[in-house]
Amino acid sequence: MEMNQPMAIRGNYPGETESMEESKKNGSLLVAGGMADGMVAMQERTSSSPEQVSDDYPTSSTQTPAGGGVSGGTRDRGCVGAHPRTLMVQQTNLEQPRETWDKKMDFLLSVIGYAVDLGNVWRFPYICYQNGGGAFLLPYLLMAVFGGVPLFYMELALGQFHRSGCISVWRHICPIFKGIGFAICVIALYIAFYYNTIMAWALYYLLSSFQSTLPWITCTNSWNTPSCTPYVNQSWSNTSTSPSEEFFIRYVLQVHRSPGLHHLGAVSWQLALCLLAIFIVVYFSIWKGVKTSGKVVWVTATFPYLILLVLLVRGATLPGAWKGVAFYLKPNWQKLLTTTVWIDAAAQIFFSLGPGFGVLLALSSYNPFHNNCYRDALVTSTINCLTSFLSGFVIFSVLGYMAEMRQQGVETVAQNAGPSLLFITYAEAIANMPASTFFAIIFFLMIIMLGLDSTFAGLEGVITAILDEFPHVLVKRREWFVLGLVCVCYLGSLSTLAYGGAYVVKLFEEYATGPAVITVVLLEVIVVSWFYGMPRFCSDLHMMLGFSPGRFWRVCWVFICPTFLMFIIGSFLAFPPEVKLFNYLYPPWTTAIGYCIGVSSLICVPAYMVYYLLSTPGTLKQRLLKSITPEPGGERAQRSTIIANAV
Repeated sequence: MEMNQPMAIRGNYPGETESMEESKKNGSLLVAGGMADGMVAMQERTSSSPEQVSDDYPTSSTQTPAGGGVSGGTRDRGCVGAHPRTLMVQQTNLEQPRETWDKKMDFLLSVIGYAVDLGNVWRFPYICYQNGGGAFLLPYLLMAVFGGVPLFYMELALGQFHRSGCISVWRHICPIFKGIGFAICVIALYIAFYYNTIMAWALYYLLSSFQSTLPWITCTNSWNTPSCTPYVNQSWSNTSTSPSEEFFIRYVLQVHRSPGLHHLGAVSWQLALCLLAIFIVVYFSIWKGVKTSGKVVWVTATFPYLILLVLLVRGATLPGAWKGVAFYLKPNWQKLLTTTVWIDAAAQIFFSLGPGFGVLLALSSYNPFHNNCYRDALVTSTINCLTSFLSGFVIFSVLGYMAEMRQQGVETVAQNAGPSLLFITYAEAIANMPASTFFAIIFFLMIIMLGLDSTFAGLEGVITAILDEFPHVLVKRREWFVLGLVCVCYLGSLSTLAYGGAYVVKLFEEYATGPAVITVVLLEVIVVSWFYGMPRFCSDLHMMLGFSPGRFWRVCWVFICPTFLMFIIGSFLAFPPEVKLFNYLYPPWTTAIGYCIGVSSLICVPAYMVYYLLSTPGTLKQRLLKSITPEPGGERAQRSTIIANAV
């Protein structure tokens, strides 16, 4: 269609003309029908007198070129020889435009940095060798393909289409389930209370590494006990403790000064200062939004890969490294017949990719509308899984070296799980290497970098959710709001810095976040697939990406993913974990506290349902109907509004 003499109609200013480029720059939307980009063109034959297109959008006459005269009658649309003009209706968005990533790589590195965290370094290698070595890769990949990646893709798509955080996005999906967003924010706060403490431990190790002789290699320090025995000593027995174990437990954590959760003891001022330094770095990385955090992740997300490669090369050259790698990958196919392997595979891929924490929704909401989030989901999830696999080689090559040095089996050396694998076993292996100071510094620096990425993303998920929910109050006060949030997280972390703080970290890890976030994701996928509707969700993806998801993705979202999540929840309820840390077995009353903490976040879902039904006017039937009817949102709402105004 030939577009002659375009006119942009804005407000009550007749005849005001503006270029399309300037309109896009101002966040405006031009509509011209018959074009694929959503613009509505109206060809009109007009006279020299003004014509009213609508009550609010008058047009004014303009001179027509020679030879293109306009015949008589001001409203004679059938006259011959009238010169066609294109009317372009423009709606200006008066709200502040949403912040976007400066570069596509800022977003990708942020997602990779969030997904690749401390769990990839310690949890995956331990879970892999514990569940059949190489045989574990089969259930791991199956759970990734049919469960983890589809959920990852769904959250990226929802955030990018609706351009909202984890709270306000539910207005456009199913309003009565908005409590899911509040539950996600509470879970994210619980994670911030304990996750950053692990980075404080790593920072303490990092500062202690700037010595010619690492302090966790000898038994001559003030914190050592008579049981301390170096592994190279021939008098090692089952009652002996290693110097690295005593450094972590007695010097860094000082757990021996707390009898248990019933009496945590005083706060360690050294760890309090380390955690304060961590939160200061976090604040100045996220206080300005994705413009600042998107730059920081260029270092924090890439530097760990460089260190992993250095440690991999160093580990591969150590004597006995092949024993550890063989133990890591040796398949035990009999393990696949046990349900534990499949439960661990499902839990590992879920917590590794990280759907349900509101982070993917927040990060993708700053993307351009037509960004290919499908490709992003495949690329970032693949990198995450490969990083976990690579970390196994880094860890077990060193564990093989430890087994060779101790003249023990790899299974004996690798019996520590969780952070103890890093802060005791791996730290001791580094201390016995040549150039131990250098490798200790880069290793604990890597641990801090991995943790910072996840903290940036986790807090950004909360910040985006709250700012999107209360934009008029908080958007212009983002720096103060972020400062308040960081202070709350620091104060909430004080219990984990006490002498018995490690017991609190374990309690939060087992009960406060795991079961709760799985339940939240189960509700999320059910609401999107069954309440919002798969046809509508696929239509959104088609509008955004230019193609609809295939049958595989639709089947996963509707049937397989809910089954996948219910399988994990059912296994947790059927086989509750026996929580034990060091030599402390958690008493039964701590289990009740753990479940109460987990339920405290989930209670937001039914509580908001009651609030919504009570605060919504109308009959009960009208309220129920409104509660499951999506409010207009995303690109579809913008285009519908513009077309309605044009008509």
